[in-house]
Amino acid sequence: MGRKDVIVTSGASLSHHPMLTKTNAVNAPAESQLGLVLRDLRKERGMTLLEASERTGLPVSTLSKIENGKMSISYDKLVSICRGLGIDMAQLFGADAPAGTQAPRTASSGRRSITRAGAGYTIETPNYRHLYPAADLLNKQIVPIVGEIHARSIAEFGEMIRHAGEEYAYVLEGAVDLYTDLYAPTRLETGDSVYFDSGMAHAYIAAAPGPCRILTICPADRDHPAPHVNGHSSAAPEPRAAAAGATSRVRRR
Repeated sequence: MGRKDVIVTSGASLSHHPMLTKTNAVNAPAESQLGLVLRDLRKERGMTLLEASERTGLPVSTLSKIENGKMSISYDKLVSICRGLGIDMAQLFGADAPAGTQAPRTASSGRRSITRAGAGYTIETPNYRHLYPAADLLNKQIVPIVGEIHARSIAEFGEMIRHAGEEYAYVLEGAVDLYTDLYAPTRLETGDSVYFDSGMAHAYIAAAPGPCRILTICPADRDHPAPHVNGHSSAAPEPRAAAAGATSRVRRR
């Protein structure tokens, strides 16, 4: 195995963080572990919950619930937190931040991460079950997500979300309806895919009996300001140890 190979297997550890050691996609108590890591990262930066709220655009009550493992965290909130605290999303999953500033990029870094079947970092929300492959790598250019869709109607899903950038989705299993605010709902069957402007409000809805699963790819966008959340916005902070994470996908998952 090469020096820069990372292989994540079911039940293996993604992290040296004492509070984040499980990566089994079924058994990991993601909400409580991620909340503890978030609290440590916030305190390391000398931030109160109020200061973190001002930087992320998330209410203090939301941040408190996340830190105490009482709220599932959706992808758009992950992004807002990463931008507000000036961290990489992988740090919330337990990856160690590089010393000093963001690790420099070369023409070819040679790094890679292998995630075995059933492994990765999983977050369960009302609308989705999200599996994050390659959760150990900092400063990724893209963020892949394997999502199992729970919501079976747009009414059940709730408010659609939007974010800066573009998004690609490929249906792995079942069928999915893609709702947006500019187009009529589009049915995507197994093997179908879509590439779209994610600045449109959008939502994925399960459209077939049984499991409905998609692979989505979002850019790790560090250039856009933090998205609006619950009517608030937060400008990007000054650069810190690691650049912020990626664009968001779903508000209630």
